[in-house]
Amino acid sequence: MKSNLRILHEVCALPTAPFVEDAVMAYARQFARQRGISISEDRTGNLLLELPGSKRRSPRWVFTAHMDHPGFIAERMIDSHTLAATFRGYVFAEYLRGQKVRFFSDGAEITGRVLSAEGDKEASRASKAKIKVAHPVAPGSAGMFDQGTSRVKGKKFFSRAIDDLGGLAAALEMLDRLSKKPPPCTIAVLLTRAEEEGFIGAMAACLKPQLLRKTDYLIAIETSAMQPYARQGDGCIIRIGDRTSIFNSSLSYFINEAAERLKKHDKTFLYQRCLMPGGTCEATVYDMYGYQAGSICVPLGNYHNMDREKKTIGPEFIDVADWQNMVKLFIAVARAGHEYQPGLKSLRVKLEKRFRGLAKFLDR
Repeated sequence: MKSNLRILHEVCALPTAPFVEDAVMAYARQFARQRGISISEDRTGNLLLELPGSKRRSPRWVFTAHMDHPGFIAERMIDSHTLAATFRGYVFAEYLRGQKVRFFSDGAEITGRVLSAEGDKEASRASKAKIKVAHPVAPGSAGMFDQGTSRVKGKKFFSRAIDDLGGLAAALEMLDRLSKKPPPCTIAVLLTRAEEEGFIGAMAACLKPQLLRKTDYLIAIETSAMQPYARQGDGCIIRIGDRTSIFNSSLSYFINEAAERLKKHDKTFLYQRCLMPGGTCEATVYDMYGYQAGSICVPLGNYHNMDREKKTIGPEFIDVADWQNMVKLFIAVARAGHEYQPGLKSLRVKLEKRFRGLAKFLDR
């Protein structure tokens, strides 16, 4: 399966920040309309794209990604060239000072530079900033670090925002391919808001469910900070947990089985199975509210634009093959989803077969 990365490039070029995900939402709506995929919205602005399967009675598989990325929200012009802005998402305040930024205001892109930044109570996480801008910026406009739009260099894909636009793009790539030949079970993609401020959209989707069903099987998609044992280029990652919780064991095992089958038929496919403690993801929220949830991710460089070696802001980056392998795994899970039976049934069958052959040796 080849990919021309068009959707990845387009999505990662969209402006976004927590609570101001309008451009991403517009893209998702247009994407669904062009392919005849149904799209629903709850009262908080979360979106659900749904591709019906041929076996309607099978539980849905819902792949979920968030639409925001750490960034600025314009508050007010202090004078004709000085903007007061809020910063949302976890980035060290010391990294903001002096950085180039770009605001998206009423159809225009307005450049600027951070004059000063304030931290929260711990004085580490950025919360407020004063920015010198080329032109006035309308209140409520999204601002991002001016680290350039998407581009490929060698085997790496760089952009000002990949968390979680890269994951979202992979989910749309999956839907694009599946729409040509839908699988037996229904596949949906849930796009949530304001994850970077504490899973606000995902919480809303669980507390007042209009889009989710308790029978859904959820896969949270992320681009997660790479770890020494989870390196770029070694494949996409079946994420068995984050810094807060461990995800559903049965679901994770099923995803692993799908990956093993795929690996036998596709010699280019690579995957890893890791706990990724660099942050907490939405799978923890879904698990907390009683949903069966697993996670798939790719290792991310310069997580939240923070180049920690240089203590400055930089573009996020992923390995292109890792992203392509993540799409492959999504499709493999989607096509086999109707076969899933909770409770580690396939593992139990395998172990009990061996037990029956060897249990006689337990007799004393």
